[in-house]
Amino acid sequence: MNLSSEMMSFAGFLRGLPDFLREPVSLDEALSTMRLRLADRESAFLATIERGVFGNARSPYRKLFARAGCELADLRAMVRVHGLTPTLRRLREAGIYIGFEEFKGRQPIVRGEDVIEARPSDFDNPRARRYFPVSTGGSTGRPRRVLMDLEFLRTRVVSQLVMMEAHGLRGIPFAQWAEVPPGHGLEALLVQSVAGDVADRWFAPVYDGRMASGARYRMATRATIAVARRCGKALPYPEPLHFDQAEVLARWAEEALQQRGRCAIRAHVSKALRVALAAEDRGIDLTGLTFSSGGEPATPAKAAAIRRSGARFIPNYFFMEAGPVGLGCPESPDPGDQHFMADHLALITAPRRVPPDGACVDAFHVTTLLPTAPKLLLNLEIDDYGTIETRDCGCLLGQLGLTTHLRGIRSFAKLTGEGVTLVGSDMERILEEELPARFGGTALDYQLVELEDERGLTRLALSVHPRLANVDEAALLDAVLSALSRTGDDGDMSRGMWRAAGTLQVRREPPQLSGRGKHWLLRREA
Repeated sequence: MNLSSEMMSFAGFLRGLPDFLREPVSLDEALSTMRLRLADRESAFLATIERGVFGNARSPYRKLFARAGCELADLRAMVRVHGLTPTLRRLREAGIYIGFEEFKGRQPIVRGEDVIEARPSDFDNPRARRYFPVSTGGSTGRPRRVLMDLEFLRTRVVSQLVMMEAHGLRGIPFAQWAEVPPGHGLEALLVQSVAGDVADRWFAPVYDGRMASGARYRMATRATIAVARRCGKALPYPEPLHFDQAEVLARWAEEALQQRGRCAIRAHVSKALRVALAAEDRGIDLTGLTFSSGGEPATPAKAAAIRRSGARFIPNYFFMEAGPVGLGCPESPDPGDQHFMADHLALITAPRRVPPDGACVDAFHVTTLLPTAPKLLLNLEIDDYGTIETRDCGCLLGQLGLTTHLRGIRSFAKLTGEGVTLVGSDMERILEEELPARFGGTALDYQLVELEDERGLTRLALSVHPRLANVDEAALLDAVLSALSRTGDDGDMSRGMWRAAGTLQVRREPPQLSGRGKHWLLRREA
């Protein structure tokens, strides 16, 4: 997307924003809509595929259907006879799916002898007209944008309202520690406001002395908030907050709790942990505070540290291209237990071999059911896996019919820190090519390791073989972070945030091998 078309689309977004903001969604409306979506999943799926795939000449899925000899009438018959989930499994077996690297445009779609070239934009929803671009949160080989259309934002209000009601979060003081565009902070504020609650404060992480990757994002943020305020929605402007200033949010929560008894903070898991640790260090009791978190795995260590502060913790599983995938269960003690959002998504699994030992996992494949999704996804492998189970927990989400639970969600292709994800193929180039060329050695002398420190904070350790004795560690870290910045705005954001948070460190040790003697450039430390 060039700058001119991006500006025209954003202008349309601003024109449509007043109507969006002046039409709030009530709880009764949200509950009714959720029930209707769950009852209408099959017809919603067929309507979305008809318009977005068979009616879209650019769609890579259309070519996959043609290759499999499956026409729209055949698909309708399959859904009618077998149901939605079995149909998706049959399509997967017929080669109608998209792999993670294929979706990101890093490799062509290869099925047998057929090769289909596709760009990430080929998966865009052709219906999107009034949008602004946001980042998927990762450091990628190519700049990735998701077109956050007003129509899609309105569909998300339903999930937000239901989640807030289930956890008792409606009508209480609320703040967030979230990135300005191309991060997700602005769209989260808009959704929250239409759900009936306007945030009291918006704190934005600071990296390299700034809150955004470019002037146009800062201008877009200010323009959106200005329009919202003219519509009677007093959205807060972002306030810079460095990673070592988490005490500011802890103090905000302390004051809100004294005045109201309850409050909530939305932040990535690591940022929520930083607030909890700051409160613990200063003797602040956060009982009555609820953290709504996502962006990285809610490990037991992180969840336990957050709960020690007295706060509640709600895990959320969010995929920017599809919206909320999972919402935390209020009845479960498991910090990773979430209700799968079957009202607008379908989920199957398929075997996938992953490093370090070639183990086989059941990779999640997601399908969007609603035609308003930013990208139309059909059996998209999203590089995550975990436990799927069906049970009735008794909470509001389960009573509505969201009885599929997800637990133990992990990625097999990404490392995560401070809510920013790092895609393996990007670091492979840096570790295998750029570092050996500048600092010596080979790709076997470098390895990136994800671990948790003694306080539960996620760190990324760059293991460097001791035989490279003359390597300047500061220069090495700078080289890695600078390489990320050259991948585009997303990579630049990752570089700045990891530098500010001290996420990336150097360890002088030989890279570890797998049980089969293999050297993996990326690994997680148990």
